[in-house]
Amino acid sequence: MLSNHTRRRGLARLAVSALALAAAAAVAGSPTAGASPAGSAHRTAPNPYSPQTGHSYRHGVVPTKATNARMKQWAQTQSTAATGTQTLSYGGAVDGIGVTSGKPKVYLVFWGTQWGSQGTDSNGNLTFSSDAAGGAGRLQQMFKGLGTGGEQWSGVMTQYCDGPGVASGATSCGSGTAHVGYPTGGALAGVWYDNSAAEPAAATGTQLGTEAVKAASHFGNTTSASNRYAQYVVLSATGLNPDNYKTGGFCAWHDWNGDVSVTSGVGDVAFTNMPYVMDQGSSCGQNFVNSGSAGTTDGYTMVEGHEYAETVTDQNPAGGWTNHTGNATYNGQENADECAWIAPGSAGGAGNVAMGNGSYAEQATWSNDTNRCDISHPTVGGTTSNTVTVTNPGNQSGTVGTAKSLQIQASDSASGQTLTYSATSLPTGLSINSSTGLISGTPSAAGTYSVTVSAKDTTIASGSATFTWTIGTSGTSCSGQLLGNPGFETGSAAPWAASTGVVDSSTSEPAHSGSWKAWLDGYGSAHTDTLTQSVTIPAGCKATLSFYVHIDTAESGSTAYDTLTVKAGSTTLTTLSNANAASGYVLKSFDVSSLAGQTVTVGFTGAEDSSLQTSFVIDDAAVTLG
Repeated sequence: MLSNHTRRRGLARLAVSALALAAAAAVAGSPTAGASPAGSAHRTAPNPYSPQTGHSYRHGVVPTKATNARMKQWAQTQSTAATGTQTLSYGGAVDGIGVTSGKPKVYLVFWGTQWGSQGTDSNGNLTFSSDAAGGAGRLQQMFKGLGTGGEQWSGVMTQYCDGPGVASGATSCGSGTAHVGYPTGGALAGVWYDNSAAEPAAATGTQLGTEAVKAASHFGNTTSASNRYAQYVVLSATGLNPDNYKTGGFCAWHDWNGDVSVTSGVGDVAFTNMPYVMDQGSSCGQNFVNSGSAGTTDGYTMVEGHEYAETVTDQNPAGGWTNHTGNATYNGQENADECAWIAPGSAGGAGNVAMGNGSYAEQATWSNDTNRCDISHPTVGGTTSNTVTVTNPGNQSGTVGTAKSLQIQASDSASGQTLTYSATSLPTGLSINSSTGLISGTPSAAGTYSVTVSAKDTTIASGSATFTWTIGTSGTSCSGQLLGNPGFETGSAAPWAASTGVVDSSTSEPAHSGSWKAWLDGYGSAHTDTLTQSVTIPAGCKATLSFYVHIDTAESGSTAYDTLTVKAGSTTLTTLSNANAASGYVLKSFDVSSLAGQTVTVGFTGAEDSSLQTSFVIDDAAVTLG
């Protein structure tokens, strides 16, 4: 819930202040407490039971069920304005941003080492050893499923809009306005396990915002344009208490970096504080829709769905759509706040939303044009059935002063559509023709650029592709292989730095080629082996790290007991484990062009637990330019 003067949304808190105690007394036996003189016009005071009261950054805060009941009880003791409805109106934008008027992009950030060991499930989702409820995979699947299978839960949000054609205070959208985008083909744009350090036990709003801005840079979204339609969900592991939600009476909230006093060099960053609400059981929605084990993560999908729906309709709170009626129950609320915790089977109640990859528990959100809480609504501003596909051209290179051109190819599943092209973070000196998709020009500045090209049809359907474009200075040599002793055939480690006994020629674990290889772990006891080498990647050059790896293990099953972490500098490229064991060598390859211009340490760390052995055997490694 929000006060009319603040810009954040989040789950409501149990109030323990003197103001809350006074309000409780009013509910118990003082019917005139808090009332205005008869007939006077006034702004309703903030609800003292709202988790957002006194915490202006908690926009769209989802109250626990108990807190929600207290809030409603207090509101019934207050006089209401004549316009006391649930109608939302436009807030006029903050920094020019009102709603996500393009296809939403959701980035999931699993913050802190408390998530444990990382793995991968059969759907390609990240899994974590501390996530007993399986919430991580469930949210990844949900965001992959949005905009697929004809789901119309997202359609409710597409009725809201922003832009110069929408006046502050408007309660509907005129023709030609930019509507919230439908997430055709899925909203999930990226997933990151930031295990560089432990998350604070009770992270503050500022710390959460700082992590979101850090994530934007991690995903290569380093401009205002690349973050315009993005939101970052900062997910805390079990046992943690971000913003003290366990005692605050709420389950989550959303905001943007400016509201939590976080400076961003990458534009405005919208983010959500998403605790591990399974720790709170039914108070944050467990089994709200489904019974038994099927409902374990009901609260996780409902609460995060609540915050997603509010972020796309009020991206920089409260410049988007909120309630300004003065009504004691609804004033300041966002679209999902107005429909929180309505029981399944009731009008506007929560339920399972079918998507292309399964069904997920979600709540309804407020619809201005039907004047009710809706869980389904036709898409406004386009069709949900079209799919635009942009062909990824692969990583590109060039040099300063030499003209370049690249034709972007895209297709639409619907016939007769006209595509409009755009691009973000192009090398300086290049531009894209919005009608033809041709990128052309003469690069004028060296560097490595993360380019995203998009194509949008005459409905809301759009597609995109991201690739790296490296521009070098004239005369830069961008060819060759940088690693010394790549196959270890000298019989010693140098110029590698390696743990004792890692470079090996025994036949019990054969080499990929030649006689020597690097054999990490395989002891069947708690043990760590390392293998590192530093190289300098020339500025403006494309670079690829590749190696062959054979994983041999006595472990069984899919649990990651023993791991091999591969890094380039501070960037973790992959984490393999005993679950990836194979009978022969497997080639692994990673684009490290983003590290051009730096001296980088390529590192392999094998960590074995105290039980059965796992061997990680590496051979024929290379950092190849060009």
